[in-house]
Amino acid sequence: MTQQRVDLHLHTTCSDGHYSPQELVELAVNAGMKAIAIADHDNVDGIDTAMKSGTELGIEVISAVELSSQWQDYQDIHLLGYGFDHHHAELTRQLSVFREFRAGRNQQIVEKVNRQLEGEGRGPLDFLAIEKSAGGTLGRPHIALALRAAGYVQSHDEAFDRYLVPNDVTKRFFPIDEAIALIHSAGGIAVLAHPPYVTRNHTELEGLIEKFVVMGLDGLEAYNNGVNQDGVYWLISLARRHQLIVTGGSDFHGNEGSAITIGSGVGRLSIPYSCVDEIRSTLHLRKMKIDA
Repeated sequence: MTQQRVDLHLHTTCSDGHYSPQELVELAVNAGMKAIAIADHDNVDGIDTAMKSGTELGIEVISAVELSSQWQDYQDIHLLGYGFDHHHAELTRQLSVFREFRAGRNQQIVEKVNRQLEGEGRGPLDFLAIEKSAGGTLGRPHIALALRAAGYVQSHDEAFDRYLVPNDVTKRFFPIDEAIALIHSAGGIAVLAHPPYVTRNHTELEGLIEKFVVMGLDGLEAYNNGVNQDGVYWLISLARRHQLIVTGGSDFHGNEGSAITIGSGVGRLSIPYSCVDEIRSTLHLRKMKIDA
């Protein structure tokens, strides 16, 4: 029997993905996925549509979100929330405040990019048009798309190298303890996304995990595109040593030319359905403790 596969880290047009929630669900069905999670950056707007499409097409859709967090000198630590109430008032309020800050940041980036373009004798980007095209959480990839559409660059990498990195504006991050607490307050579980992108030093990473567990961390995204198969096995071992669940996802955005596809990608990534079972089991146990 073929192993049932899942992908618990997908992005839509509600953040910086290329496909709408409905389109993404259809792609996941065509890719043979048994279950998926829409994990947009600081945004839960696509979950209802994805769940409705999932019901119609016979695929499980789990509520998810990806939060940008920090701890001490470690910035942009990505934290995944799963199985929460995506209509939870405090969660949606906090995400709205965060997106408002990001919108202001991205407007500043566009203003700086436009000053560079002016110096090159080129016309400016239209921030309002970029914001409208994003349709959700605006991010630097949307600015990169505008640069490509204007013919100023040939690829996302070139857009970042020539314009976005030199004209960056400092991001805002959730303190990781507050991010974990926010996900828990909405009834969900908190999982560290693609751990190798935090640090590739195993000793350093394990030290961080020990601290995050005290804060309430529930799991590790062991199946991810930042490692080969040996790396996946090591992360699973790390999770078990600290009584954490194991999840996995491709971090699929649908960018043109990317090697990452739904349910797969770098290193022949293959994520088993057992990851969904672990999420549901942990959610069930937490609910039993609350109800007791």
